[in-house]
Parts: sequence; structure tokens; C-alpha cells
Amino acid sequence: MTLIKSISGIRGTIGGQAGEGLNPLDIVKFTSAYAMLIRKTTTVGSNKIVVGRDARISGDMVKNIVCGTLMGMGFDVVNIGLASTPTTELAVTMEGACGGIILTASHNPRQWNALKLLNERGEFLNAQEGNEVLRIAAAEEFDFADIDNIGKYTEDDTYNQRHIDSVLALKLVDVDAIRKANFSVAIDCVNSVGGIILPQLLEQLGIQHVEKLYCEATGDFQHNPEPLEKNLSGIMDLMKKGENDVAFVVDPDVDRLAIICENGKMYGEEYTLVSVADYILKHTPGNTVSNLSSTRALRDVTRKYGMEYNASAVGEVNVVTKMKATNAVIGGEGNGGVIYPESHYGRDALVGIALFLTHLAKEGKRVSELRDTYPEYFIAKNRIDLTPETDVDAILAKVKELYQNEEINDIDGVKIDFADKWVHLRKSNTEPIIRVYSEASTMEAAEELGKQIMDIVYSLAK
Repeated sequence: MTLIKSISGIRGTIGGQAGEGLNPLDIVKFTSAYAMLIRKTTTVGSNKIVVGRDARISGDMVKNIVCGTLMGMGFDVVNIGLASTPTTELAVTMEGACGGIILTASHNPRQWNALKLLNERGEFLNAQEGNEVLRIAAAEEFDFADIDNIGKYTEDDTYNQRHIDSVLALKLVDVDAIRKANFSVAIDCVNSVGGIILPQLLEQLGIQHVEKLYCEATGDFQHNPEPLEKNLSGIMDLMKKGENDVAFVVDPDVDRLAIICENGKMYGEEYTLVSVADYILKHTPGNTVSNLSSTRALRDVTRKYGMEYNASAVGEVNVVTKMKATNAVIGGEGNGGVIYPESHYGRDALVGIALFLTHLAKEGKRVSELRDTYPEYFIAKNRIDLTPETDVDAILAKVKELYQNEEINDIDGVKIDFADKWVHLRKSNTEPIIRVYSEASTMEAAEELGKQIMDIVYSLAK
């Protein structure tokens, strides 16, 4: 059993004893702590909190406990049912609510669930707010409502359509261009809420032929739900038949978007954001942001338009903070997460699909041909396992000193930028490891750079 408490939310496996997983007592405790924070910090006049969930098998159980606890804390609950993470984020602001809880463990396997916590803007809590939730929970500083102030409960199943309407209303989404292109699209929704909302979105974008794979929202994932190449043989084999123009794959809460070319080859998760940014920048001058572990291709495309690229620390809340600080018109993460402020400050696969299809229609290229127009980079991902006694911070400081003549960014670990490649070393918050991401123009070069840095770290750790 596992229970992981972090500033971005509470996630864990279902089952076992209290404190060992995401179980009823733990759900009550952390939901109550979140409600206490919202009560102290909200500036919104309403007393509503929105709850949405993915299709996980444990979702009904977790939803009932969360909604009941929020009512016990005196909040009115608006349950929007089976809904994606971006749908729930949008619902918070559309509802005028003072917060929201998304019940999803994102790309984690079926035995996991989580509470993702939102503020009144439909954005994830910042580090200070997240730490306060953890503090309140640990101290059990809860103050429940008396009988005359218990919250009310309502259900609203309109938000999937309202989310789609907001996507169709974006100025740079061209439904006519998409319809005229007459695309044939395949989708893999890994048996979660994408299987409900994506077919509706595609139909309203004018896509007449949609081939569906794992679109029944059972929560019983038919493959590892993280949208990586090693997990997507089914949809890749389907695309190799040559009957579809493009395939879209989402994770269980639909905030990550992977694309597969017409020939069955992966487009590359890093290039979802790069392609969408290329289209946005072509029509909207402005800056871009991604995290330190994302591809350099976004920087290259941004500079092609004479604009400025900035890197943030890893984590969606950090990307959003940097985007706001630099007035970025597009940003996100290299895992297929597109954040388009014209819609909202959250990763949104629906926005990504609509913008990508518009871009593809206007370019008049095959998906593989569009991919060939972008700089070619490869990222190697490794990890260094250390003992709990190892002073990771001291090792990272030494690495930084060894490469002081290169361009260094230390806002989140240590990233070393060379002329034609980079490596990023980042300490895990949950275990004694260092994540080592490296990028170069070939996978061999990226692996070689990662190994070179790892050898140095191992020598320093002795």
C-alpha cells in the first residue's frame, strides 16, 4: 500500500490500513484540511466546491466520501460526474466556485486514486497552500459545520458540453478548415473519461470518421495508462493499416495528449506542445514556457518567430506561474501537456486536439510530414539510485561547480546547457534518487551524455 502526500495533492493505492493508502479515513482527513484552507483563503462570494472524477473503479467510493465530507464542512457541492481534469478546472470558474477537487490518479495504474486540489481560479494550489493543507491534516485542525450549516449537494452533467463549447469558441480553432480536410481519426482513451468527451468533441469539430479503441469508461484500463510508446502497441498497429490520418491518445484524466502519425509511428510526446506552439505563434506574437526537462525544440520554434522562450521548474503550477510572469501565449510540459491561456491555465488535451487539427488542416500535410518540419531532438531518461544517507544537494552543487563554464539553470536541480545538447539532474521529492534527463540530436548522443554525468555523480557519491 502507498500514500504519497505532496503539495500537488494526495495520491495512493486503495486498500490496507489507515495511513497506508488512500482509504476512507485518509480521504476524510485531507478533504477536511483542504476545506479549511479554502474557508480561510477564498475571495469568492459563493460557498460552492466542484467535484469531478475520472472513470477509476474506486471513483464512486472516493466521490461519495469527498462530497459528504465537504458538505460536513459546510460547503455546497456541485458534482459534475465523470469529467476530465481540464473540464473540472473550467467548471470551477464557470460555476463561480471557491475551489474544486479532481478525483484522478492521472496516468497511475487502476489501483491508484488521488485528490487533486484546485483554487478558485480552477488552478492547482501553489506550494504554500499545498503545505498548509498537509499541516492542517497532520494537526487535525478541523471545524465541521453544525446542523444548520451543513452544505447542499447538486449534480450537473452539462460541463462536458460546456467544455467543448469553450474549445469550439477559441479564435484559432477553425471548424470549417477541419471539416473540409475530411480527416479520419483514431482515438485510444484507455477506458476512462476521454472515451466520453473526445468522440463528442471530434464530431462537433466536423470529423465524420472516428475509430475508437478502449473508449468504454469502465476504469479497468486495458493497458498501462501512461501514453508512452511502450504502452501503445494497439493503437500503433491500428494506424499501420493506413486507414486513418492521425491518432490521438490521452491519459485517464485527459490532460496529456500523445499523437500517432498516419504510418503508425509516434509523433513524439514532446512535439505535441511544439506543434501547437508553432501554430499559435504563427498567428499570435508572444512568449512561450515549458519546464526544464522539456525539449529544446520549443525554444527553437519560439525564436523562429522572434519571440522569447523561458523555462520553469518541473510541475504544472510552476509552468503556469512562469507563463503569467512572462505573458506567455502558449506553454506546457513535454509530456504532451498543452496550456493555452486563451482557454484556461491548465493542461488540456481537448484544446490540444482542436488546435493541432486546425494546424494540420491549414498546412495541408500528412502528420509525418508536419513532424519532419521541426528540429529533431531525442531525450534519454535515466535515474541514479542512492542511499538515504547520500547528500544529494551537495552532489548537485559539485556538479554545478564542475560545469560552471557552461550555461547553468539551478531553479530546479541543475540543468547544464551545452551548445548542441543539455542534461538536467533533479532530486526526487519522494525517494533517494536523482532523475537524469538528457537531450541531443541523436538518442545515442543523449544516452552518452546522460551516462557521462551519471558516472560523475556515482564517483562523487563514494
